[in-house]
Amino acid sequence: MANGNGALSGAVIAVAGAGGPAGRATLRRLAEAGATVVGSDNDPERLAEAVAAARYARGGATVTGDTVDLLDLRATREWATRVEKDFGRVDGLVHLVGGWRGSETFTKTSLDDWDFLELLLIRTVQHTSLAFHEALQRSDRGRYVLISALGASRPTAGNAAYAAAKAAAEAWTLAMADYFRKAGAAGELSSAATILVVKALVHDAMRADRPNAKFAGFTDVKDLAEAIAGVWEKPAAEVNGKRLWLTEQP
Repeated sequence: MANGNGALSGAVIAVAGAGGPAGRATLRRLAEAGATVVGSDNDPERLAEAVAAARYARGGATVTGDTVDLLDLRATREWATRVEKDFGRVDGLVHLVGGWRGSETFTKTSLDDWDFLELLLIRTVQHTSLAFHEALQRSDRGRYVLISALGASRPTAGNAAYAAAKAAAEAWTLAMADYFRKAGAAGELSSAATILVVKALVHDAMRADRPNAKFAGFTDVKDLAEAIAGVWEKPAAEVNGKRLWLTEQP
């Protein structure tokens, strides 16, 4: 249970892509654990609603929001600098920016889908990791958490662009993990980059829209948020450079 006295108590966590259902659940769970949470999204109205919901759920929690264009490296760096300046530290970046495009068959794959997904799923990872890595390395519990998908390890014919983009984002995150490993070589590892793998996500609104659907193997956004919080409960060496599976591993 969240009690505000664990590994996240007093931590400062940035959440990219905070306005969606997964972002809402994550803001709330991190706030319940006693963290100061700074969400970002490119939709200011959606972000404001998510921040307000997290504040309401955890009275007295510090939950704020910044509208940031994560496709702009300079703006992303400015966001990272602002978070550290305002709160004195950064202990985590949770990357929840998502999106999907697919096709009926491999031969019908549109490279326009790749252009879209490369920006959304890879470029935003590059920008947030480059912007936050030094602050995370300075932290005594820094964590970079990427949410990935089963498709990166088991691509299907109609999901070529999506799977390839997710795989590239994973590779980039694992390279960041190697940076943390080498930076901590002289002493105990304190910072980590890790990947949480889901088949797909489900939330209450999806279930309401499709009451007869089984959503087999899907991860509820509340369970995802719980797993995200759990990354801070484990030693950095235990999660750095690892894929943590929330669905059946292929």
